[in-house]
Amino acid sequence: MKQEKQQGLIRKLAKYARPYLPYFIIGPLCMIVEVIGEVVMPKFLSAVVTGGTDGTMTTAKSIFYAVMMIITALCMMAGGVGGSYFGAKASVNFAADMRVDVYHKVQQYSFANIDKFSTGSLVTRLTNDVTQVQNFVNMMLRMSIRAPGMMIGALIMAITIRPSLSVVFAVAMPVLFVSIFGLVRMGFPRFSAMQEKLDRLNATVQENVTNVRVVKSFVREDHEKEKFRRANGDLKKAGLRAMNVMILLSPVMTIVMNVTVIAVLWFGGKIVLNEAGTIGGMQIGDLSAFVTYVTQILSSLMMITAMLMMSSRALASARRISEVLDEQIDLDDSQAAQPQREVENGEVRFEHVSFRYYKNSAEEVLHDISLTIPAHTTVGIIGSTGCGKSTLVSMIPRLYDCDQGRVLIDGIDVKDYSLYHLREGVGMVLQKNVLFSGSIADNLRWGDENADDETVRAAAKLAQADGFVTSFPDGYQTDLVEGGANVSGGQKQRLCIARALLKKPKILILDDSTSAVDTATEAQIRTAFRTSLPDATKIIIAQRITSVMDADLIVVMDEGGIVGTGTHTSLLQNNETYREIYDSQMEQRQEVRA
Repeated sequence: MKQEKQQGLIRKLAKYARPYLPYFIIGPLCMIVEVIGEVVMPKFLSAVVTGGTDGTMTTAKSIFYAVMMIITALCMMAGGVGGSYFGAKASVNFAADMRVDVYHKVQQYSFANIDKFSTGSLVTRLTNDVTQVQNFVNMMLRMSIRAPGMMIGALIMAITIRPSLSVVFAVAMPVLFVSIFGLVRMGFPRFSAMQEKLDRLNATVQENVTNVRVVKSFVREDHEKEKFRRANGDLKKAGLRAMNVMILLSPVMTIVMNVTVIAVLWFGGKIVLNEAGTIGGMQIGDLSAFVTYVTQILSSLMMITAMLMMSSRALASARRISEVLDEQIDLDDSQAAQPQREVENGEVRFEHVSFRYYKNSAEEVLHDISLTIPAHTTVGIIGSTGCGKSTLVSMIPRLYDCDQGRVLIDGIDVKDYSLYHLREGVGMVLQKNVLFSGSIADNLRWGDENADDETVRAAAKLAQADGFVTSFPDGYQTDLVEGGANVSGGQKQRLCIARALLKKPKILILDDSTSAVDTATEAQIRTAFRTSLPDATKIIIAQRITSVMDADLIVVMDEGGIVGTGTHTSLLQNNETYREIYDSQMEQRQEVRA
């Protein structure tokens, strides 16, 4: 099973390599050129040293070897530069395509899918994990040919010089292989743990930066510092545990290399002395070349080890990326029966709708909801916090799918619409108002990217936003910082409403979207809805009864169910829950006036 998963992961990664196959081929070929140069160069040096020591080196030979070494060095340089260039091209493009796929996959997630991953974890996977895989691919393209090629080439050349002296490798290499295998096995779980700690640190930082105003208002800087200190400390410990494996590698390799070189010099020196003056005997130049080949063999083993260690970290990252890509999207329109149909009138009907956030949870957030919202009407939904108001309206644009029952728009199940046409027909101002970095005009054009300046301003006027926008020095070209942090809560709400109005939806949902504006401004906004969107179905979720009391229909919710429907007058007479909310709020208003 484990092997099958690994093979599946490799096949998944290979997909990103195919478009750049020429780079993946040319890069290693360039490294072959460099390897050949590295293996041949000691032979030239050996001839020069031998000729210099025994007096056989002539001027012609000197020039010949000098030219050959220069040509070899140039070829090595060209091969090294080419290998690095094409390796970088391949790995960067490989990672870019992977990052795009991960990002696009996240964009397809439903709210339920997003709930499975923390924001910090998704950010880490998109950035750090993809970078780890990219670095491994780059290293593999340069080292997968260079390291084994140099080891095999150097081993062959060493054997040709003196087979008997090559026995030294028979002792050194098994020691290295056992050490490498053990360290790689130790490394993988440690690198996986390190990435998880990095997720937590990213989540902590993101949460703090996003909510910095809340932190400061509650004077919780010390608490947040301590939380960051713990997360950073955990990452440091995990990083040190992972790096300890790499730290162990260096002394092991150094000891083996030094002992091997000493052994070669000891035994090789004896051979040179014993065969001095004999024809075909081992020369000092041969010993020098042999030592160089020993160094190359052991260096190539170190490269292979580093590549294997990096592969364990890259494999951990690749698995985390694969989790995002393999996440089964629980909400799509692949089975839509009428994918070309658009929302026309805006009638909404809930038929015995039940829903729970977690499929295994026994507690239902919504229970057996049946409700009809006529087209072109204004409907208010009111109830206590946590009673399921926002969850209910989230079913209309399919931000969530109900577990039981069905939701219909214009008599058609929402699952039979394409997500594009469904959500194009529904405008929604979420409870948590979000603006993006860029100008105010750019933010408003999320509702209609082709809207001209006059249309943008008209929508802002309807939302009672034009007044404060034009008071800014740059007006509609005023830049908003991330999240719209440089405007007030009420201003942010009005901009989000203007954005929704620009969309001209058939169904407009306002999820407690006027809570931060005064009652007079709210009344002006409601009037604008009636005059500017007469053909739209307007659904208003509110905590204040004054926000919904003039609605055509008011829905009262409590503990995930509907406990009353009707007009303001009828509910005051017949619904105890509504009457309690009304009395409570009116009493509070009288106290404030007093």
